[in-house]
Amino acid sequence: MGTSSETFKKEYADFEAKVKRTVFVDNFSPQVTKEVLKTAFGQFGTVLSVEVITNYFEENNNAVGALVEMENAKQAKGVIEDIRNHPFMMSGMPRPVRGQEAKPEMFDDRPRDPIRKIDFKWVEPEDEDFEVAQKMKDLVKWHAAEASLLLKFQMEEEEKLTKQQSEMLNANYKKYESIENIMQEGALNRLARHYKVNVSDD
Repeated sequence: MGTSSETFKKEYADFEAKVKRTVFVDNFSPQVTKEVLKTAFGQFGTVLSVEVITNYFEENNNAVGALVEMENAKQAKGVIEDIRNHPFMMSGMPRPVRGQEAKPEMFDDRPRDPIRKIDFKWVEPEDEDFEVAQKMKDLVKWHAAEASLLLKFQMEEEEKLTKQQSEMLNANYKKYESIENIMQEGALNRLARHYKVNVSDD
């Protein structure tokens, strides 16, 4: 019995250490993948793991956040501080990523707290708590619908911005290409001689 209790305590202590070196990040585009997250946060230190938190109530199971485990608690605090003080965006998307300290309840695989006891029960219609529970359930549904609508709007805006960025990039490339062609064909030098303008690098 004592050995089992000590094992639980050791397991939970290791889990608490993991929580301290983990950063919860959100407000990034659903188009961002686990690999992108790992590369992005690799700038701050050594990334041990990335766990994407998915909203399974959404049709496309979009990511709503991620748990990024760094090598130690010091690196995790540094990540949070940098993100709070400087806009940090990934994949050119307009939403600055937010970061905060991870909490134990954010982990699906968290072990049982050896000193915590959880009681639960089904609430029957005649129970005095039934009406309160039903209102909370309805409120959660309303928040989920609101969040889904907001996410849809954000995705549409991001698609517009991505299209604008692509069009601007293509336009700038065409300008560069035209200038390059002019220089290669010697037209620039002929124009310079005609208007008596020095275009040499000296």
